[in-house]
Amino acid sequence: MPLYETVLIARNDVSPAQVEAIVDNIANLLGEYGGKVLKREFWGLRTLAYRIKKNRKGHYVLLGIEAPIAAMREMERQLGLNEDILRVMTLRVEDIDEAPSPMMSRKDERGERNPSRGGGGRSGGRFESGRSGGRRAPESSEARTSEVRAEAPAAE
Repeated sequence: MPLYETVLIARNDVSPAQVEAIVDNIANLLGEYGGKVLKREFWGLRTLAYRIKKNRKGHYVLLGIEAPIAAMREMERQLGLNEDILRVMTLRVEDIDEAPSPMMSRKDERGERNPSRGGGGRSGGRFESGRSGGRRAPESSEARTSEVRAEAPAAE
C-alpha cells in the first residue's frame, strides 16, 4: 500500500482535544478503507506565515499514513468539508520516518541561545568593546577636496 505524509492546519479557535478528535475521525475513516495512521505528531499552535481565512495562528498536525488511494481521496474530501480545517497538504513518500520530525526537534532546542546571535553569555557592552560612542574620526581636508573636484564638471 502507498505511504503518505499529511500536514493539516486547524483553526486556532478549536482546542487541542478537538484537534485530536479530528485526527481520530481521520484514523477511523482510513480504517474503514483498510488504511491506518502510522505516525501522529502534534506540532501545537503556531503562527501562520500569512492570514488564512482570517486566522493568524493554527494547530499543526503531521500524520504518517498507509492507505489506498480511494481512502486518501475520501479523507481529503472530508477534511475539505470540515470548517475547522484551514489547510491540508498530502505528499506520497517512499517510507515514513519514525524519528521525530525536524519541527519537533526544533521545539526542544528553542531554550538554548546561540551566543553568536547575541543571546546568553554576552561579554561586554557597547562601551566595553573599545568602540567609540558613535562619532567618526574627521576626514582630512585633502580627501574632501579631491571628492569635490571629482564630482564638479570641468569648466570650459
